[in-house]
Amino acid sequence: MLFFVSASIGAPINFAQAKKLASLIYSPTTKSFYCGCDISWQSKKAVLDLTSCGYQVRKNTDRANRVEWEHVMPAYHFGHQRQCWQNGGRKNCVKTDSVFRAMEADLYNLKPAIGEVNGDRSNYRFSMLPSAAAQHGACAIKVDFKQKVFEPSANIRGDIARIYFYMADKYNLSLSHSQQKLMLAWHKLDPVTAEESQLNQRIAKDMQHNNPFVSGEKEWYLGYQNSGYGVVIAD
Repeated sequence: MLFFVSASIGAPINFAQAKKLASLIYSPTTKSFYCGCDISWQSKKAVLDLTSCGYQVRKNTDRANRVEWEHVMPAYHFGHQRQCWQNGGRKNCVKTDSVFRAMEADLYNLKPAIGEVNGDRSNYRFSMLPSAAAQHGACAIKVDFKQKVFEPSANIRGDIARIYFYMADKYNLSLSHSQQKLMLAWHKLDPVTAEESQLNQRIAKDMQHNNPFVSGEKEWYLGYQNSGYGVVIAD
């Protein structure tokens, strides 16, 4: 995987800026997060090659052929824990809450994904679906739309866990006991790779700090006490 790294301009202040920075971090070539399809940037536009990973469109052809920036921890998960969400949802949070804007723009939580997969994942919780059938060709994900559950492929489960640990710790977000147990298992079964570590360092050039659960500076455990260092943001 190749990356083009621009000069650091600091952490993004909103989602729109974050998407532009993420495009630079992941270009000129990368793979979609959930399915591993090839993505290339041509004239600043992300182009998907669905055949490269055997992806089959489930329902929405237009969305399946575009790249979208996926919040691995959904905006609903980190947003509904803020008062702004209770008083007007995501739009109100974007307008009134600087901490929410920082969470929404956090580059560690953003991944390039096939648009249809981003839509199918929605804000569903991660879990295992051993009896579910695949719905997206060779892409190793499963979705239970009735139960609102999404099973990611085995090779990115640890990445997801370490993103959840990071977001919870930085922004003082709650994770249920069952979520923590699942993420700890995924973290153990899918340890940090050299590629994940290199990406962590590249993102750190803009964020100006790394994900300590990738670098090994911090380790999650059941009952972990969040530091909450990301909630102290001046309006």
